Amino acid sequence: MSQAEIHNPRRLPSVDEVLKTEVALAAIARFGRPAAVEAVRETLATLRASKMPGTSAEVADMATQRLEAQDRSSLRPVFNLTGTVLHTNLGRALIADVAIEAAVQAMRNAVSLEFDIDDGKRGERDDHVRALLCELTGAEDATVVNNNASAVLLALNTLGQGRDAIVSRGELIEIGGAFRMPDIMARAGARLVEIGTTNRTHRKDYVGAIGSDTGLVLKVHTSNYRIEGFTAEVEARELVEIARERKVPVVHDLGSGTLVDLRRFGLKHEPTVAEAVADGADLVTFSGDKLLGGPQAGFIVGRKDLLAQVNRNPMKRALRVDKVRLAMLEATLKLYRDPDRLAERLPTMRLLARSRADIEAQAKRLVPVLTKSVGQGFAVEIAACASQIGSGALPLEAIASAGLALRPVDGSGRALNQLSAALRSLPVPVIGHIADQSLVLDLRCLDDEAGFIANLSKLDLKGGADAMA
Repeated sequence: MSQAEIHNPRRLPSVDEVLKTEVALAAIARFGRPAAVEAVRETLATLRASKMPGTSAEVADMATQRLEAQDRSSLRPVFNLTGTVLHTNLGRALIADVAIEAAVQAMRNAVSLEFDIDDGKRGERDDHVRALLCELTGAEDATVVNNNASAVLLALNTLGQGRDAIVSRGELIEIGGAFRMPDIMARAGARLVEIGTTNRTHRKDYVGAIGSDTGLVLKVHTSNYRIEGFTAEVEARELVEIARERKVPVVHDLGSGTLVDLRRFGLKHEPTVAEAVADGADLVTFSGDKLLGGPQAGFIVGRKDLLAQVNRNPMKRALRVDKVRLAMLEATLKLYRDPDRLAERLPTMRLLARSRADIEAQAKRLVPVLTKSVGQGFAVEIAACASQIGSGALPLEAIASAGLALRPVDGSGRALNQLSAALRSLPVPVIGHIADQSLVLDLRCLDDEAGFIANLSKLDLKGGADAMA
């Protein structure tokens, strides 16, 4: 503390006085002098406006905290305890360790992205995953773009620009982010031809619609909703027969797309890419960051002659993926060569395959930890949960799970919101969901139990309350 501060404790120090402190010098070394000076000035201005005192050391501490907050990435790790495994807002699939290692190697080194090492000539970046995709799906050829929306857009534009694209009205889906199939078809330059009704589409509808201006027939797997009751649809295999007789290609958009039968993990069956290819679809599109469990990507697999057209489309270059994502995709796809160990090595499948008994055991271990952390204002109980896959996959499928329900003793909704805010304010935010006047933490996706416990030690309910005020 300076002599001026001793004689006038309410006096704020000068910028130079603050910058001479050890804390400020450390901040300068860490963040740079311009940033540190600006943070000190802003801190002093805030104290001056609120008529609050502060010593040089205190101002330096506050300025450093300001710098640390500014330096923190906005893309922060969180504990996903929502009960949705593939949560779009939380980044969907977690990446396998081998894929992370492959990405690091690709980032650190020059790689043979478009270079054929064998003959020393220019190569094709899709070659790094093409053979794997063909092996795993049974398709003749394959290509990759930056997400499934791009895959659909590219396929539609290649085959349907300026021509009719026939689709059942019941398959004109909308997914997250206001992605609507009719809008994508319009952007692709295809003329939408709706057939059938919302709940029933028949063979005769397709037969009557296909004509000389038809560029393709589009079949969309309604992965994010189900129409039940008085319904009818033309299955993919029959649709292929109808289109093939009339020499019109069928594009089958699977959306989430899976490379294995999910029944081996105790889930209901979801159409696989190999099944769609075997049904005869000329092109099949699907995602890489959903059920496949890899990074964000979109795939188009199918007939070699049609893929050649797709790859000649000028849009392909605008939609291609970089070396890092290709490295992750290659490593992820290789895991599917050993499906018996997929649940051990691929995080998405491991989380989906977790047994309720295993999750309940974890919940029992955490009850005393949460009880101590939240204090006497909340009751902590083990709760039965129904997890979901997320990202539009098996929308009616609930996976038996377990978690913790944190209920305010006084039944206050305000207390519940304050607790939720406090958990989000932790160094690693904890994201649950509010239901039945409780904050529910579904533990299906809690892999790092020790890290979660250490994180809870920073819980400050008073801080959460202040943040809500």
